[in-house]
Amino acid sequence: MTSHVTTSIEPSGIRWQSILPIVAVLALAGLGLVSSDYIVTVLGFAFIYAIFCTGLNFFMGYTGQASFGQSAFAAIGGYGSAILCTDYGWEPLLALLATMVLSGIAAVLVGYPTLRLRGHYLAMATFALGLIVYEITIEWTALTQGYMGYSGIPPLGIAGFALDTLKHQLVALVVLSLVGIGIAARLRQSRFGRALASIAGSESAAQALGVDIARYKLIAFVIAALYASAAGSLFAHFVGFISPEIYGTTMVIQSFAMLYLGGIGTMWGPMIGAIIVSILPEALRGLKEMQDIAYTAVLIFILIFAPRGLAGLSVLFRRTHDRVQEKA
Repeated sequence: MTSHVTTSIEPSGIRWQSILPIVAVLALAGLGLVSSDYIVTVLGFAFIYAIFCTGLNFFMGYTGQASFGQSAFAAIGGYGSAILCTDYGWEPLLALLATMVLSGIAAVLVGYPTLRLRGHYLAMATFALGLIVYEITIEWTALTQGYMGYSGIPPLGIAGFALDTLKHQLVALVVLSLVGIGIAARLRQSRFGRALASIAGSESAAQALGVDIARYKLIAFVIAALYASAAGSLFAHFVGFISPEIYGTTMVIQSFAMLYLGGIGTMWGPMIGAIIVSILPEALRGLKEMQDIAYTAVLIFILIFAPRGLAGLSVLFRRTHDRVQEKA
C-alpha cells in the first residue's frame, strides 16, 4: 500500500492563512461555551480527535508512511490513565504524561522491527498491532475489566485542582489541540521535518542524500504514538469512563475519514476534518432515516470536489487570486 502524500501544499507567507484557522477554532469553542452540555461534549470529542489525527498526520502526511495501529497507543494512554488514577490515586496530568512515556517506549519496541517493512506490509503490521491491543483490553479482565470498562475516572487536573465542568475541560482541550498543532508545525519546518519530507518524496533519493531513513521513520512513529496516547488519556478524563470498543477499529476508520477529509499532509487538515466529521452527524440528525445516506453523500461530495481535503482549498483560492491579479 502506498500512502498518498501531499507535501508543502500550503502556501507560506500569507499572514491571514495562519491567523484565520485559530480565530475560527476559538470562535467555535466560544460558541460551545454558551451552548448546552451536549454540544460541549460533541466539540470535546472533536478536539480530542484533532490531537489524535495530528499525530497520525505527522506519520502519514509528513513522512508518507501508512499506519493503521495508532489506536493501540490511544488504548495505552486511556487505560493507563484510568488504572493509575482510579486504582493508585495518581494526579490525572501526571498519569497522562506517564502513559505518554510508556507509549513512546512501546512505539520504539514495536517500531524498530516493524518500520523496516514498506507499503501494504507496513499497513498490515500496524493494523495487527491495533487488533492485538484491542484483544488485550477485552481478555485481560484482571487489568482492564474487559467489556465492563473503567468508570469513575477523574477529570483532568493537578495538585488538587480539577476541571470539574465540561466547559472547563473544553477550554483545556482547545488549548492542548492548538499546542499540538503548533508543535507539529514547528517540527515540520525544522531540519527534521525536511528530512521527513524527503522520505515522503522518495526514500531512495533521501538515502542518497545521507538521510538515515530507519531512524527518522522511528522518531516520526514515536511522535505519532505520543499524540495518540495523549488523545486516549484525554478521552478517558473527559468522559470518565472507557471500554474496549472505544479504541477499536471504529477509531481507525473515523480518524482516517477525518484526516483525508480535512487534508492529509496539511497543518490544519486534522483539526478541520475532526470538527467536520464530529459535527456533521449531529447537524443531519433531523433527517432521521436519511441521516446516514445524507452524511455519506456529503463526505463523498467533499472528497470529489476537494480531493486534497478542505484545508487544500486555500491553495485553490490562492491560485484563483493569482490568476485574477495577472489578468488585471
